[in-house]
This record gives sequence, structure tokens and C-alpha cells, in this order.
Amino acid sequence: MNKSLMDARRARAGVFGFFFLAGLVMGLWAAGLPSLNDRLDLGPARLGSVLLLISGGALVSMLVAGPLVDRWSSRRVCWVAGPLSGLVLLGPALAPSYWALAVLAVVFGMGLGVTEIGMNAHSVEVERRYGRPIISAFHGTWSLGGAAGGGLTSLALKAGADPQWLLVAAAVVVPLLYVPAARLLLPDPPEHASSPDQGGSRGSSLGWGLIALLGLAAFAGHLSEGAAIDWAALHARWVLETDPAAAPLAYTTFSVAMTTIRLLGDPIRARLGSVRTIQLAGLFATCGYALVLVSPAAEGALRVVCAWTGWALAGVGLATVVPVLFSAVGAAGGRVGRALAMVTAFGYSGLLLGPAVLGYVAEASSLPIALFIPAVLAAVVALSGAPAIRSLTRLSGPAPETAPPAEGGSAVEGAATVDGPALGNGSTTVDGTALADVDDHPRPTPARD
Repeated sequence: MNKSLMDARRARAGVFGFFFLAGLVMGLWAAGLPSLNDRLDLGPARLGSVLLLISGGALVSMLVAGPLVDRWSSRRVCWVAGPLSGLVLLGPALAPSYWALAVLAVVFGMGLGVTEIGMNAHSVEVERRYGRPIISAFHGTWSLGGAAGGGLTSLALKAGADPQWLLVAAAVVVPLLYVPAARLLLPDPPEHASSPDQGGSRGSSLGWGLIALLGLAAFAGHLSEGAAIDWAALHARWVLETDPAAAPLAYTTFSVAMTTIRLLGDPIRARLGSVRTIQLAGLFATCGYALVLVSPAAEGALRVVCAWTGWALAGVGLATVVPVLFSAVGAAGGRVGRALAMVTAFGYSGLLLGPAVLGYVAEASSLPIALFIPAVLAAVVALSGAPAIRSLTRLSGPAPETAPPAEGGSAVEGAATVDGPALGNGSTTVDGTALADVDDHPRPTPARD
């Protein structure tokens, strides 16, 4: 086994660790919010302000983290940001008042944002080394980490643990857990290989128009996802008039479908290609929201079945949006930090603005009318994402010369087309093995499990 293959496999395990721990931190934080609210007597308005400050801090730090990744490498950013994102949980955990919490919430959000960019940038580097889709499973692991954080909090509280000191313990332990994961990451490339004048600048030359198109797809996907997270259970309770105990299952249906597809989505994208995958993602999500919108017209139990089927379809579609977009940015080659940070910031804005916008529209009219917004944006995912990925495919450069024909076969089996390459980067395949684009620095042989 060559060193490149060993590095790729080790790094893949390390990135899994980063995504799981990042999800764990968010799960612990979210599960600890009720106790934090009780301790500081926050109330809905102040708690909402705290969440907004966290999101604002994360959004600002993402824009700063992109250039840091390009300058220092995603590995170095991960080494610092990962442990720091766990350590800054101490701030909210020990905040003595609302005003102290407000300041420390910004710091906590900044730690989360830098980690988000660092680990996602490294994930696209690892996928590029592998030569086939692997990013989707990372995001599924993030969801598993969040579920683990919530479950761990629930078990600890049932055992009589102090919720404040549970967060303190997490802030001390989680940074230590990041260290073994960070040790597995890809080594930094030699200085001459990463120099802008040595042929590695294609990824950093993405124009603002292309970044905006990718960002629009990310914004639409994140807002549609946020709508399901925040409003699925309320739609079941307010519109379908389900039992209070059953209403949360609407979101659970969405979440389970999304996590499952993220964990299993890489082979799907490998088979269909990035363009077709994001087209189907928009189609499934749009159909899912359509079912949710028509569900009140059904009778009896069919109302709930129709709505929950819709939320499941929406989860299936939206699960692949972020992995496909991030992979497309990485497949363009070169430095990805700035472009990835901008696309992520667009998407995060959708999560940030979506719940508030839908709330205002629902207040002025009704929740079903408000849900027309994510239904339309789910279609925008395909309408903006597909042409953006095609443009990245063209940007990635010409395909290499084909290999001689295998005995009894064609010269290139399964040669890539615009709709067909596993990574959407213009690579071709010979007997299923990806060939790197022609540039000044040949890429390593793709790893195989």
C-alpha cells in the first residue's frame, strides 16, 4: 500500500472524528439550552437573541476562516479551531448573567464557524485524494454526533448530574478528543506545491458570479432545511391538529430521512454524477413540500401520512445539497478556502434568516402560505445548483488523454460527461478508476477501500 493511499485513509478517519465531535458539541449545547434558560431566567426573547449572536459570530468567523485556510492550510486551521470550538463552550456554561452570556455567545459562535470551514475544506481535500464521493457520509456523521450529544445530556440529567457542570466537563474533554482526530489529517503540501504561481490557483480564481450561483443553491437548500427543522412539528400541531405527543414525529421523520441519505449518499452521487444528483435533490425536496402543502386537504389519518411522507421526501432531497456543492468547489482544484467560506456563509444565512422570515409570513397570513417559500426555494436548488456545477466542470480543465482500450472493451469505460462524473470535476474513469485532470501537479492515485 503506497503512502498516498495510507494518508488518505487515515485522513478520512480523522475527518469523521472532526464532524462527529462538531456535531457532539452542538448537540450538547442544544440539549443544555433549557437548563441554561432556567439558570439565567432568560425567557424566549433573550434566548432568541443569544442564538442570533451565536449565528452572527459563526457567520463572521466563516468569512475570516476561508483566507486562513488558503494561507495556512485546512490542516493547521483544524488543529487550532477544533479544540478551541470545544473549549469556548466554557463561556456559555459559566456565564453569570445574560449580558455576559451575550458576549460569550459571540465567541462560542466564532469557534464553531472556524471549525466548520476548516473541517469542510479538509473534507474536500480528502475527497479529491480519494477520487470518488465521500463527503456526504461526513455530514451524516455530524448528525449522529448531534444525536449523541442530546442523548448523553438526557442520560446525565436522568442520573442527577448538574447540567451546568455537564457543559463544563464537555468543554474540558472534547478538546482532548479532537487531538487524535487532528493527528490523522493529511500532511501539509510542500510550499512549492501550494504556491499560487505554480499552477494551484484555479480554485482561487472562481468568479463572484459563480460563487453567487453556488451560494444561491446553498441558501435555498439551507432555508428549506431550516424550515423543516423549525416548522415541521408546528405544522403537524397547528395545521393538521395532531396530538401534542405525535407532532414532533414530523421533524423526526425529516431528520431520520436526511441522516440516512447522508450516510448512504456517496455511492448514489458516484453513480449519478453531481449534476443529476442535485437536480434530483431539488425535485425530491420540491415534491416533498408539495405533499406537505396539500396534506390538509386529505381526510382523517391520510392527512398525517401525506405530510410525513412529504417531510421524508424533503429530507431525502435536501440531504445531498451541501455535500454536492462543497464537493464541486473542491473538485475545481487549487485553493478552496475563500470560495468554500463564501458558499457556506450564503447557506448559513438561509438557516439564520429562514425561521424568522417564515414566522413573520405565518403571522401575517398562515403557516401553509409561509411554507410556499421553502417549497419554491427547493426548486431553486436544482435551477441554480446544476448550472453552477456544470460551470465548475468546465473550469476544472480538459480531461486527460484516454488509456488504450482494454481487451474486448472500449477505450474508456464509463467516460465522464457533464452529467456523469462522480466528482463533477471533468475527470474520466478507466475501469471505474478516476483519472485526475491534467495540470502542473498530478494528483495522487485515488484511494480504494
